[in-house]
Amino acid sequence: SLAELADKLKGPRAVWVMVPAGITGRVIDELASVLSGGDIIIDGGNSFYQDDLDRSAALSASGIRLLDVGTSGGVFGLERGFCLMVGGDLDAFERLEPIFQSLAPGVQAAERTPGRDGEPATAEHGYMHCGPSGAGHFVKMVHNGIEYGMMAAMAEGLNVLKHAGVGLGDSAVDAETAPLRRPEHYRYELDIPGVTELWRRGSVVASWLLDLTAGAFVENPNMDGFAGRVSDSGEGRWTVLSAIEEGVPAPVLTAALFSRFSSRGRDEFANRVLSAMRQQFGGHEEKPDSR
Repeated sequence: SLAELADKLKGPRAVWVMVPAGITGRVIDELASVLSGGDIIIDGGNSFYQDDLDRSAALSASGIRLLDVGTSGGVFGLERGFCLMVGGDLDAFERLEPIFQSLAPGVQAAERTPGRDGEPATAEHGYMHCGPSGAGHFVKMVHNGIEYGMMAAMAEGLNVLKHAGVGLGDSAVDAETAPLRRPEHYRYELDIPGVTELWRRGSVVASWLLDLTAGAFVENPNMDGFAGRVSDSGEGRWTVLSAIEEGVPAPVLTAALFSRFSSRGRDEFANRVLSAMRQQFGGHEEKPDSR
């Protein structure tokens, strides 16, 4: 139990919480009931940064400090180390800094940026105190919003390559389909797995995300078994909402999020309404789905 855990730790205690989304608040509340002033709770999950502000204020009344730690690295973090984005009390961060440093990838994980001189900053080790309470999860939130955009851009680009042979087949010529004006311009049967492997070497879009994509194609060239239903775990939504509240345009991140909604059939009714409107004003009948 959490009470037994707390009893076995010497004060001042530090407890790292990393639980599935949805139960974080309950776990922290229960943990706080068995801790005391001077102890530290680390939330290493993907909590909403505004919840951190409320929790930190509530815990401070008991003298307990909360560090919000955005953690990136996925299942590979165990071997590569984790990128740690920390928010909260600076003294608490400094007290636990040896732990963050031991979990981070280290300076050897990337070539040093030209122009950075002297002793490497903590960010160059792969961990950083981003600011007061909520800052760590705020930075991680935007990180994940960017991730959505990068993933969508890569997937859409590969989809354009996959359909580059559309001119090899018979093109529909009717009132319902915009004709392919020059079919001979789209007669490429491209090796998509090969392209991802090619781009990994020296291209501008080379990245770990591309490495993973190339690996996925080796394991499953046709992406068999994937229905294309893409989940969103919350951070993308929060990023878009924050951009709206800040008055900052983020069209790429927003489009990537909405694309995930579409993948789950949330656009089906809207598309039926569109089809009905076309029938009403132009007598256009739906063509059979040829996918």
